[in-house]
Amino acid sequence: MSLRSLAASSIALIGLTLAGPGPAGPMPGAGAAMAQTAPAPQASAAPGPGAAPAAPAQGPIAGCPLLVASGNPQYPPYLWRDPSDEQKLVGANADLMQWLAAEIGIPVETRYVGPWGRVQEEMRAGRIDLIAGAFFTLPRTEYMDYFHPAFRETRSVIWTRTAAPVPFKRWGDLAGRQGVTVINNSFGVEFDNYARQSLKITQVASIEQAILMLQRGRADYLIYEDTPAEAYAARGGGVAIQPLLPAIAREGLYVTLSHRSRCNTPELRGRLARAVYKLSQDRVMNRFVEQGFMLWRKQSSL
Repeated sequence: MSLRSLAASSIALIGLTLAGPGPAGPMPGAGAAMAQTAPAPQASAAPGPGAAPAAPAQGPIAGCPLLVASGNPQYPPYLWRDPSDEQKLVGANADLMQWLAAEIGIPVETRYVGPWGRVQEEMRAGRIDLIAGAFFTLPRTEYMDYFHPAFRETRSVIWTRTAAPVPFKRWGDLAGRQGVTVINNSFGVEFDNYARQSLKITQVASIEQAILMLQRGRADYLIYEDTPAEAYAARGGGVAIQPLLPAIAREGLYVTLSHRSRCNTPELRGRLARAVYKLSQDRVMNRFVEQGFMLWRKQSSL
């Protein structure tokens, strides 16, 4: 370019700068001149009001090739032992663990490690990583982290023999009567405290044993969640039992992570928190529960 052409271009640019943009925007040609000398504007890092945040990369976590989950193995339609492989748990919560594995990018194996009391001991020791469904209690926070919100709400009720129902309207109606439930079950902090101080309740190893005690008159009432107790009672037969209302507790089921798990790192906790939140938004648990009912009925009829 000649000196004369360069001078003319400089004068034109100075004139455009002094004039400023017109009512409809910059003068024609100004944008082109600026584009040659300034970098393209960067997109804003902050998402708009309705935009979903970008999903974090879900690669492997060092030292955590696999997560081992377990839970109450007598808890249909949520969890029970697979008749074809009794070291494996199936049901709605096992399906949830597979969904969770896909979300966090780490395989999850849902194993049978023993009855519910043993599951909690294994969790405390860090020999399993996750519990696929636990109620919230303060003592349990000493050895495991809870991820909110709860993925399911359950209802615990009083069960009695249909032919000899217990008059029940409030907790005090149970005083002086013999109750039964399963070892290490919790029905909410408030009721647990009341039961310890005021009620006579025997704890047994399994829900099947508890139902038999009720049916044979060795207990006046059974405390257990309505859906699992109904599933076992329908399969076992025997003397008819029935639930009483009102429910003594409505409790949430939570995913929990052992404090002693080798995988318990800030990165994994973040992934689990995001996945559990997504679960509550997508409402996929209803589908898992329906699938669990179908599988339980199918296996019970074999």
